[in-house]
Amino acid sequence: MKKNLLFYFILFLSITTTVEAQRKKSKDKKTDQTSKVSPKSKTPKYSDFVNKDTKTDDGLFKIHINKEKFIYEIPKSYLGKEMLLVTRLKDIPAGLGGGYVNAGSKINTQVVVWEHYKDKVLLKIKSYDAVANDSLPIYKSVKSNNLEPIIYSFDIKAQNTDSTTVLVDVTKFFSSDVKAISGLPSRFRKTYKIKRLDDSRSFISSIRSFPKNIEVVQNFTFDADEPPSNASTNTITMRINQSMILLPEKPMMPRIYDKRVGYFSIGNVDYSSEALKADEKRYIKKWRLEPKDTEAYNRGELVEPIKPIVYYLDPATPEKLRKYIKQGVDDWAKVFETAGFKNAIMAKLPPTKEEDPDFSMEDVRYSSIRYVASTTRNATGPSVSDPRSGEILESDIIWYHNHLRSYRNRYLLETGAANPSARTLDTPAEDIGQMMRMVISHEVGHALGLPHNMAASYAYPVDSLRSGSFTQKNGIAATIMDYARYNYVAQPGDKNIRFIRQLGPYDHYAINWGYRTIPNATKSEDEVKTLDKWIEDKADNPVYRFGGQRFDPSAQTEGIGNDQVKASTYGVKNLKIVAKNLPNWTSNQTNNYEDLDELYGELLSVWGRYVGHVTGNIGGVYEFNKKPSQSGDVYVPVTKAKQKEAMAWLQKNVFKTQTWLLDKNILNKIEETGYTDKLGRYQERTLGTLLNYRTLNRMIDAEVIQKEFYAASDMVKDLRKGIFSETNSTKNVDLQRRNLQKVFIARMENLINDETTKNNDISSIVRGELEVLKYQVNIASKRAINTISKYHYKDCYAKINDILNPKK
Repeated sequence: MKKNLLFYFILFLSITTTVEAQRKKSKDKKTDQTSKVSPKSKTPKYSDFVNKDTKTDDGLFKIHINKEKFIYEIPKSYLGKEMLLVTRLKDIPAGLGGGYVNAGSKINTQVVVWEHYKDKVLLKIKSYDAVANDSLPIYKSVKSNNLEPIIYSFDIKAQNTDSTTVLVDVTKFFSSDVKAISGLPSRFRKTYKIKRLDDSRSFISSIRSFPKNIEVVQNFTFDADEPPSNASTNTITMRINQSMILLPEKPMMPRIYDKRVGYFSIGNVDYSSEALKADEKRYIKKWRLEPKDTEAYNRGELVEPIKPIVYYLDPATPEKLRKYIKQGVDDWAKVFETAGFKNAIMAKLPPTKEEDPDFSMEDVRYSSIRYVASTTRNATGPSVSDPRSGEILESDIIWYHNHLRSYRNRYLLETGAANPSARTLDTPAEDIGQMMRMVISHEVGHALGLPHNMAASYAYPVDSLRSGSFTQKNGIAATIMDYARYNYVAQPGDKNIRFIRQLGPYDHYAINWGYRTIPNATKSEDEVKTLDKWIEDKADNPVYRFGGQRFDPSAQTEGIGNDQVKASTYGVKNLKIVAKNLPNWTSNQTNNYEDLDELYGELLSVWGRYVGHVTGNIGGVYEFNKKPSQSGDVYVPVTKAKQKEAMAWLQKNVFKTQTWLLDKNILNKIEETGYTDKLGRYQERTLGTLLNYRTLNRMIDAEVIQKEFYAASDMVKDLRKGIFSETNSTKNVDLQRRNLQKVFIARMENLINDETTKNNDISSIVRGELEVLKYQVNIASKRAINTISKYHYKDCYAKINDILNPKK
């Protein structure tokens, strides 16, 4: 027993000693670890980010670059300041947007503010869609119901030595796929099945700071299942440009928009109104032109603006073209004199490095005309404007290298019959220069705030366009902002004709209306009475009318003259001469068929436009924008006589087989097949316009407001009788007509099955005409005609029967 007690006592001492030793060891270990812990990390200093190895670019913000890190040094005085963030496509893959999206296109424009919050800087979007006077109680509600989204949160890395600036790292922001500033809108992501941004192939190309803006270029590569080009790569690579522009401290006093004069515009909902609903307000986009000498300006003297509009030419512009581009800008100087300003706009060559080493086309203080080496046939006139006021801040007009080829081709096709200088692939240099000058003038007009005005070409009588004295003085349309590019009306033998467009009286009128300073006006509403008077003084003169493309046949793109039927008759007459001579002017000179092929395709397009001008009269409605203080109707249907005349023209010049467009001397040189399909597509397009719900509905509505109207039922009957005229004789039906007749039946089927036509006259008209046609083709199939015509009629009968008696 004693031995057992002694054993347990020794065991207890052993365990106690071991535990104590472990405790001491643990304590010693903790002590040792504590002694090795470094002091608390110090707060990052300015010098950690900006030092001798840092590259710094000074401007709106200082940009510090350390290896691959980009740091913004934001002055605290700029926190809360409103800036404009503009996302553009700098370089794009071929075929993006179906070929209708160009490098330089704006994707998004939004107002942003940098805001300090605790230890962060927030980048927030500020909207001007809803506004209210900040002195009114409702302002609080507007703010509460329009909370500004935060698009990114940045940690403050450090401050400068006097704590007047904060440093934020923007590397991740600009190298990530941030949707708010993405160059790929959702529609592109869906179309091209974008999966993700590939970080390994994406990077910030550059960040540059200027006095009023910062420019960021992103090189982004996306994985995409269906890219627009280079499909085997499953890749879309693009360069995106982010421009951040400081907005003016004091917004320009805006000018209230009026749809009777053409201007691009901005809009918002103003809750400051005392009316029973919020006011929807719109303001025009315009440059801030203010006279240097207000008193002299008010006396009616020409005065220079405090800050003129200056465009700098791209150094890449070919020297032989520079003078024409410069003229295209400078031509507007005379227009601005109408608004009381002299030397208001001009073009200059950019300064050399020696003259100004800091000059850059990307600096928002400088507007430019870029010459882009691209196969795109286009030119654009975009601008950046302040959404608070509509003030245009800068503009970069883009000219694409191949655009002049389109103008050469159109010049040959539309004027070659009457204009000897156009009958060549080597268009005279002066003619090419004048075309370029007018294109630049057109794009400058856009950059000044003017949209297209397709009604301006309707101002001049058609036969006046055959007069040398008239066209030399007035041009071929009342504005450069129409798409009236060439005089296709003038006939062989007409003398001293101007064939190329020019600025016109509407341009002077619109610039005066938008830019003239109105004395004693301290707010936008003060100007309205004067602006209304300027419009109403000119209201009865078609030269000063503004109209947009829709349902109005007097506002159609590419048209000229106030009678589309007469103008298109002249145009087709000229095209027949051109078509006959096309091989002589192309392939016989070059000893290849490439130009003949290209120009024949474009000749069909020109013919199609002439056809479209006439087609627009059927079911057309003229739109005359007015205020209630003006007399007359706003909407006036085209007369029955004019619509009937248009239908007769279409039967003769479109639906009857146009053998002059199927010239074997051309077709058997350029293609092995497809001739009838090409021509058929234009005939089908015309039928699609006529047998369209909207066209027919306007004709049905005209019955209510028009005493003499062209009934929809009569139009469809006339169409059917003309297209199926062979059913009344023993004539064979040629190939083009057989195809056309099938298209007519298919279009009628579309209408009768369209849900929008079920409960109105359209379904009744279609059913009635198909019943008549079914009887006609059945009788015609039994007459003594060739085999294919018999088969064709039987096929038509079967198709109609299936439409009228669908199988369940």
